[in-house]
Amino acid sequence: MNFWRGKRVFLTGHTGFKGAWLALWLNDLGAEVTGYSLPPPTDPSLFALARVGERMTHIEGDVRDLDSLAAALRASRAEIVIHMAAQSLVRASYDDPVATYAVNVMGTVNLLEAVRRVGGVRAAVCVTSDKCYENRETATPCREGDAMGGYDPYSSSKGAAELVVSAWRRSFFNPATHREHGVGLASVRAGNVIGGGDWAADRLVPDMMRAFAAGRRPVIRFPGSIRPWQHVLAPLAGYMAVAERLWSGDVTAADGWNFGPADDDAREVGFVADRLAALWGGGADWETTGEPQPHEATFLRLDCSKARSALGWRPAWALEEGLRRTVEWYKARAGGADTRRLCLDQLMAYASAIPKPATEPVHGS
Repeated sequence: MNFWRGKRVFLTGHTGFKGAWLALWLNDLGAEVTGYSLPPPTDPSLFALARVGERMTHIEGDVRDLDSLAAALRASRAEIVIHMAAQSLVRASYDDPVATYAVNVMGTVNLLEAVRRVGGVRAAVCVTSDKCYENRETATPCREGDAMGGYDPYSSSKGAAELVVSAWRRSFFNPATHREHGVGLASVRAGNVIGGGDWAADRLVPDMMRAFAAGRRPVIRFPGSIRPWQHVLAPLAGYMAVAERLWSGDVTAADGWNFGPADDDAREVGFVADRLAALWGGGADWETTGEPQPHEATFLRLDCSKARSALGWRPAWALEEGLRRTVEWYKARAGGADTRRLCLDQLMAYASAIPKPATEPVHGS
């Protein structure tokens, strides 16, 4: 973890759920973080409650504005760029597909063009989604070389963002000519994340936490759907591992990477809902609805063997522990606990649970 001390990091989307967790972690590791993002997408937000902006440079900006984005990147003097800014919800993409494509596709174009224009960046990691694949909904997990695609606007926009990353990598940041440009560019694709501080609408965990806190029974749309569940800190550790490899000049890391749970933690929505209700206690329960819903994939699983073998990465917390920590976070927050302290304590607990490799340590994994 000493790798990050003093590193200059430019992080887009730091006001969102995953971005706020990553900003806290990088800051705690001693990185000099510049965040570039729109205001928090929810109220309440983890960014505000955990005071994420206190020990970093916080810039409100839109990734659809190339000139502003490039100016902020130049001012940061960043060595490492992690691009997380996105419209991240499937159902919202049905309501506003134009904005979804503008943010997820053109935002990625602008970020990579800013890296190309400004110079000085050694590692760029673009975060997309496990939904970037043309999902055939079979029992075969999606692998990094599978075709990009997507049924709904959100999934399609993430597949398109992957194509953008691939084009910039081959055209401008080709690993074969790394000595000339000095930039390592990778994309990372994570499964469904859970964890404290997510207040997004139409997402399983925040919907259930809100309902339980209010004494209501949440309505679950697709209890039979299977998703690759993992605690939010697991893929974030993977993103950092990739960034470190890129920074060191390892051209084999300039590629796409899957980060997801062990196969037996890809479970049905109904199973996760049952466990969340049991962990909350007090007779908490849920119900389903017979109303028509927009299409969402029924079956989604990731093959993460590449990250396990090449990076030594694996989730430090299995699904049961991730669910327990998530409910613990929300209940402690509802009881008046300090949000920043809650997050830092869980970061410390997660870091201490990371298995130590038998050979050389893989920093941040």
